[in-house]
Amino acid sequence: MRRAVFDEDHESFRKTLRAFIQAEVVPHYQEWYEAGIVPRDFYYKLGDLGIFGIEVPEEYGGAGISTFKYYAIEAEETTRAGVSFGGSGVHAGLCLPYLLKLGTPEQLAAWLPGFVTGETMFAIAMTEPGTGSDLAGMRTTARKSADGSHYVLNGAKTFITGGVHADRVIVCARTSPSLPDDRRFGISLLVVDTKSPGYSVGRNLDKIGLRVSDTAELTFSDVIVPAGDLLGEEDKGFSYLGQNLPQERLSIAYGAYAQAAAAVRFAVEYTKQRTVFGKEVASFQNTKFELAACQAKVDAAQAVADRALEALDAGELTPAEAASAKLFCTETASEVIDRCLQLHGGYGYINEYPIARLYADNRVNRIYGGTSEVMKTIIAKNMGL
Repeated sequence: MRRAVFDEDHESFRKTLRAFIQAEVVPHYQEWYEAGIVPRDFYYKLGDLGIFGIEVPEEYGGAGISTFKYYAIEAEETTRAGVSFGGSGVHAGLCLPYLLKLGTPEQLAAWLPGFVTGETMFAIAMTEPGTGSDLAGMRTTARKSADGSHYVLNGAKTFITGGVHADRVIVCARTSPSLPDDRRFGISLLVVDTKSPGYSVGRNLDKIGLRVSDTAELTFSDVIVPAGDLLGEEDKGFSYLGQNLPQERLSIAYGAYAQAAAAVRFAVEYTKQRTVFGKEVASFQNTKFELAACQAKVDAAQAVADRALEALDAGELTPAEAASAKLFCTETASEVIDRCLQLHGGYGYINEYPIARLYADNRVNRIYGGTSEVMKTIIAKNMGL
């Protein structure tokens, strides 16, 4: 399908990234998959490649390019190869916007040089056991000391992507009681050093998909956080989280579209190689019709994802548009991947085949970043319903 979203610089980056994936990821991916995590030094290689510094200002060692398109290409190329970069997507895709928007010059000078090289990996901790999507109901607290020099952090978080390898975690915590008419008031963002006493990383959660992406449980027991590590203003954290949700949801939408495109590619390759009753599976009319229908759905998802990507880069992506893109792309990808797995027959259920891993990886897209039901609520509200 003809596209105008990427230019020559983007395509040059794509070629470099594709070569990197073949040389540095594909040969080791099975080992990472079995371990349930990428090795820590892999992030240094991503730093050397420039993945983490694309949007970081030049004065901190980055390229200073304000665009999400390179991350979109990363989603396309990793899924094309049937691999992932572990939990690093949160580092650059989710955490960086908070740092750039809210960080003081002193904070940026302290954190961003290591951010670019992979020496200081970031994660963000919002979800808590028992609260799920109800962020306003979080129980993690950060009490300010009498002299105002630090906060004392207590509580727990779960489902924290990149939490095992993280060096700094943006922790959402309640710094003041909520107001009677505003449950969202009183939440702040603290950039916590994971080496702090009282900070503990629990188990790497055993997920059905995204197995190479570490997902941790975190606990905080009287963790001292310097007041200078408050990100943004105190008690306004909930509003900051809402401002970044469109980009987060676009990243999920784009990843889902890329997974659907990869699924079709895997199915085409497999059905051309596999023979049944003396004929290629791809030669049967049902196979052709199924793949054609899937390709049409991928084309539609690509158009939706690309439109949202352009809107984001132009600063025009609304919450409702991001929700619509996420809903459509994730639901479409789920259907396409399921149909492509069916064309693999029994082998589609074997983890050594990329379609099986893709099937498991894709399922969470309709849950995290806001469930499909939440997306429908946002869209309906925007329609005046």
